[in-house]
Amino acid sequence: MLEAELHEWIRRVNTGDQEAFRTIYNYSKDHVFQTVHFLVGGQDACDVVNEVYAELFKSLHSYHFQKPFLAWVNGIAIRQTHNWNRRIWRRFRLLDRCKQLMDFTAQAPDAEQIHLSKERGNELIGLVRKLPFKQRVVVVLRYFHEHSLEEIAQLLDIPVGTVKSRHHTALAKLRVQANFLRKEQEEASLCPSNSN
Repeated sequence: MLEAELHEWIRRVNTGDQEAFRTIYNYSKDHVFQTVHFLVGGQDACDVVNEVYAELFKSLHSYHFQKPFLAWVNGIAIRQTHNWNRRIWRRFRLLDRCKQLMDFTAQAPDAEQIHLSKERGNELIGLVRKLPFKQRVVVVLRYFHEHSLEEIAQLLDIPVGTVKSRHHTALAKLRVQANFLRKEQEEASLCPSNSN
């Protein structure tokens, strides 16, 4: 959809056209779901997506047309994901909750539809999910949505230096985790079977 066409749909939503909102939803839903799923995963993703669209509907009148729409939506998705995580944190200890989410994600039958089809892609996503939330957000925005570090700083309303620091730390952790995983796989493939 062209930006000019999208802007017209937004104007129509702001005048009360519900069908126009459905068009905007259909345009952005895959993008939003993928972003939220990378950030929270599992069964919570659908709940967070609902909150994203509730907030989007309330905030659409404040959208500035000079800003790319999906980048603006990313900002809403990140805020709603952050709010969701804070609520979860209050109910459960963080480590227990993360373990439950990771276990659910590993067992979810529809997870393969969302993840990359190749095994290495799945492993990478698993490693990204293990990052702390602030680092995970930077990685998702940088590599899954291809935002520049400056754009990420604007979306998160933090200094570019902070984004660079989180980006650097996240990549270092991913390298360490990937090397550890690769060594485990190599050792497993070198072990002789005891079939004699």
